[in-house]
Amino acid sequence: MDKYAVFGNPIEHSKSPKIHSEFASQLNQQIEYSAILAPIDGFKESVERFVARGGKGANVTVPFKEQAFALVDELSERAKCAGAVNTIKVNSDGSLLGDNTDGIGLVNDILSNNFTLQSKRVLVIGAGGAARGALLPLLQQHPAKLTVINRTKAKAQTLRDEFAKYGDIDAYGFEHESDIDYDIVINSTSASITGDVPPISKRFVAQCELAYDMFYSQQRTSFNDWVNSINPNATTLDGSGMLVGQAAEAFFVWRGVKPLTDNVIEKLKSGIL
Repeated sequence: MDKYAVFGNPIEHSKSPKIHSEFASQLNQQIEYSAILAPIDGFKESVERFVARGGKGANVTVPFKEQAFALVDELSERAKCAGAVNTIKVNSDGSLLGDNTDGIGLVNDILSNNFTLQSKRVLVIGAGGAARGALLPLLQQHPAKLTVINRTKAKAQTLRDEFAKYGDIDAYGFEHESDIDYDIVINSTSASITGDVPPISKRFVAQCELAYDMFYSQQRTSFNDWVNSINPNATTLDGSGMLVGQAAEAFFVWRGVKPLTDNVIEKLKSGIL
């Protein structure tokens, strides 16, 4: 039976084993998927040991995505752009392919909820690793404009400069007062973890049709509550669909078949998984 695993530290909270078990059952695929607690200073050795024992692929979560980026032999374009790897595939010759499925998981969740990104004005709040991983897949949808805002303006500008070749992208600080009505607003910051919201103008979300908080929660997030207090007509989504979507894309990278996600997202949101 083909072996897969998720590596992280901590790892006991991971939903990946249950999500991939759902996928395997849905597609009648025989796999074994486990969660592996890698030592903070022993990620490379943990992966090598797993591969030596017949591992076919792995997911990577915090704090090892940058280490995985350095470990693999080959990188996908989206992994190169993200500067991080969350999916490793063991090739037939034993070499390691590194991919990043976070951004496409986000995009696929937005599209599956009947929103389009093409020709839309898209705002990404935050300029950290989560934002970086999402920019290429977002720009590949050909939005009319993509804007990144961040507490540190220079960090947003760095992303703008790196990704300008992929599409129309602007960058500002949180203090920026926008004169643009954004259609889709994506919060990539961790503010909702502590029940906070990014310190930005209400103008950014006043007219949006969709607000997406990358933070996964079974309850409504503080960011989405804030958006709806300003713009009651906006649809709000949290990162549940992104979590399941990135896992589905990883499953496709490994197995060549893509699972359906709707039922798995529902189970995740309801607490079954």
